[in-house]
Amino acid sequence: MRVVAKFGGTSLGSGDRINRAADSVAAAVEQGHEIAVVASAMGNTTDDLLDEIQFEADDRDRAEIVSMGERTSVRMLKAALAARGVDALFVEPGTEEWPIITNDLGEVDVEETKRRAADLAAELDGVVPVITGFLAQNHDGEITTLGRGGSDTSAVMLGKYMDADEVVIVTDVEGVMTGDPRVVEGARNVGRITVDELRNLSFRGAEVVAPSALSYKDDHLAVRVVHYQHGDLLTGGTQIEGQFRNLIDLQETQLACLTVAGRAIRNRPGILADLSESLRTADINIEAVASGMDSVTFYVATEEAEEAESLLHDSVVADQSLSSVTVDEAVAVIRITGGELPNQPGIIRGIVSPLAEAGINIHDLITSATSVAVFVDWEDRERTLEIVQKGL
Repeated sequence: MRVVAKFGGTSLGSGDRINRAADSVAAAVEQGHEIAVVASAMGNTTDDLLDEIQFEADDRDRAEIVSMGERTSVRMLKAALAARGVDALFVEPGTEEWPIITNDLGEVDVEETKRRAADLAAELDGVVPVITGFLAQNHDGEITTLGRGGSDTSAVMLGKYMDADEVVIVTDVEGVMTGDPRVVEGARNVGRITVDELRNLSFRGAEVVAPSALSYKDDHLAVRVVHYQHGDLLTGGTQIEGQFRNLIDLQETQLACLTVAGRAIRNRPGILADLSESLRTADINIEAVASGMDSVTFYVATEEAEEAESLLHDSVVADQSLSSVTVDEAVAVIRITGGELPNQPGIIRGIVSPLAEAGINIHDLITSATSVAVFVDWEDRERTLEIVQKGL
């Protein structure tokens, strides 16, 4: 099996941890697997180096300075592997084997990187390359970087372009957890999670795998997250499944929009749960929810609108913080999904502006880390779909 193992800064943060990393790589090599290693800077070295730049430095000089963290890591890990009888070489920008190339705009040159990664993969028989994460090199030989989370990006990108079976992200967490173990008692490891689920968690603050790395994952490449203390690169942790798929979809079901208004909604704890529960008890599926300062809107299938209105009206009558419920039927929803949506500045404007120019009224716009849902009049659905498809 061919594996790209990425060791994060915390998993290389001391001599003991470097020994653990080297032991796990050596064990996998002894079992006959082809291993390539991507190494982050030890501990907080990169942040420390950046903090020490107390002067005006251009991008080229800054990249050269911060590269020293990764350059040190690969030398330490290569030496630790050599001490275990593993034939290893460190690979950094400037070496003949260096794979990741960027263009003048700092974007990855995919074709050149694929070619170089394939060449590096061809040398894996009996040799373990230890590659600096986070860094890249332009066509002039100057060091560039892949941005925040760049070591994760290096690993998954190389896993894809080196035709690896699996990428293993070795870090200081037990894979993906059900909650923050520092806050939630009884948090446990999640065995499997999809790229879309993880992208949403990452976008909202969970630091497991850099979102930029997930865009390189496809269905053929396994990605797993394990704790550095686990000691086995080939088992355990959390398996990340699937790949991002860009899709613009018109939901065929006609929806009704039910809005509950109340001047004190924002100050009434549990109001959303109470209203949702009234619909749940009648087995009415909620397609989407939008909330404002003084209102909550539920989208349900049109054929269930009458019953939903009656139930929500009962809640309004029983709760002094609520004023009324209104229904707007014949609503359509167009959903735009894609893992790279948060990395596209102006994506919302690119959707909204053409619709406004076409005179199409938007009922609601609901966003998440990987999707945008646009609600319009049912009669405008086909035109909206066409405009959005053209714009994106």
